[in-house]
Parts: sequence; structure tokens; C-alpha cells
Amino acid sequence: MDKERKLLQQTVAIIAIIPVAVGLYGVLFGQALTGDTVSVSAESYFRFLSGILLGIGLCFWSTVPGIEVKTNRFRILTLLVVVGGLGRLVGLFMTGLPSFFMIGGLFLELIVTPVLCLWQTRVANRYADAYGVA
Repeated sequence: MDKERKLLQQTVAIIAIIPVAVGLYGVLFGQALTGDTVSVSAESYFRFLSGILLGIGLCFWSTVPGIEVKTNRFRILTLLVVVGGLGRLVGLFMTGLPSFFMIGGLFLELIVTPVLCLWQTRVANRYADAYGVA
């Protein structure tokens, strides 16, 4: 069980680098990555959403120590990511195919994160069974 827990911790720590890095970049540089010129308000909103992405990544990192007992936090974070991914999916159907990186984000949001949540639940349940905690 400890080996699986450590593997889950390592996986979450590595995957959370993505929202932390992308969110931090968005906060610092705004729309510069896309090269699009947008209004000051749109730029502000982009930086706000980038800050939320950064925060979600940091919160996922906060689950790594003691991941086997942080099920509620992990599930709330997963819900936020999946809802965001569903929003991106709606946009895909309404406006067309986004860039390769956005498709990658969609994959992380709607497939990888829910799988990690199921894995975290498995580890938490095994921990509860082994140590008699609920």
C-alpha cells in the first residue's frame, strides 16, 4: 500500500506542475503567449483566471503530504477542474477546435484528473481499511 501511495504522491506532484507553471506564466505575462491583442479588461480577466489555475495547482500540491487522508480536498479540486474542462468542451463545440495545447488541457481536465481522483479514493480506502480510520 505504501508503494502505491508514494507513486500517487509523485504523480500528483509532477502533474500539478502544469497548472502551477501555466497559471504563473499567465499571471506574469497575460495574453503574451497567444500573441492576441485584447482589451485591458480581457487581459485582467485572463490574469485572474490564470491566478485561479495557479491556485488549483498549489492546492493539489497541498494534498501530496498525507494524500491518503485528503479525499475531500482532492474531490473538490477535481470538481473545479472538471467543471472548467466542461466549459472548455462547450467552447470547442461552439467555436471550433482550439490549439493542440488546449486539447491537451481538455484531456487533463476531463480524463487525467478524474482518474487521479479515483486513484486517490482507492489509496484512501485502503489506508482506512488498514488503519481502521474513516
